[in-house]
Amino acid sequence: MSERMDLTERMLSREEKYQGRILNVHVDTVRLPNGETSTREVADHPGGVAVLPLDDQNRVLAVTQFRYVFGKPLLEIPAGKLDHPGEDPYEAGLRELKEETGAVPGVYQSLGRILPSPGCYGEILHLYLARDLRMEEQHLDPDEFLNVERIPFDEMVRRCLSGEIEDAKTVAAVLKAKILLKL
Repeated sequence: MSERMDLTERMLSREEKYQGRILNVHVDTVRLPNGETSTREVADHPGGVAVLPLDDQNRVLAVTQFRYVFGKPLLEIPAGKLDHPGEDPYEAGLRELKEETGAVPGVYQSLGRILPSPGCYGEILHLYLARDLRMEEQHLDPDEFLNVERIPFDEMVRRCLSGEIEDAKTVAAVLKAKILLKL
């Protein structure tokens, strides 16, 4: 059996490229495990939350919104970014769920966290499952336009497995819940 290599890349320098409202971009020069150097383009993000809301009939409160980057509307679970460094993801998930759908859960649990695109995107996304929903008023952000629909959970699973739903956070949360809940 061979000895395991230390895979750590060490930053030698950083050049800030862009400071934005949602992300910051920088290019780092790194020392590779073999001693050579390379560059890493990195987009830092404050982190986010996504909530899989299931109603009493095991339907998902899903949202469809236009995603400019891909030029089309996508079906997703409610989600959003953390508003400030150190914001509690648990509370942020509750906020985003209520803002986008009007739902307030009686049961709310973590589904863990995922790294959506670790090759260049420094975002940690916290996933939650919300059940025993009470409906209140929706409070969308001024620049947020979406449609909410209730989709049977089994239909969401089928769409995730067929590739019809491509959004990573939605696929991860639906499949984690499928195993956790044995639905």
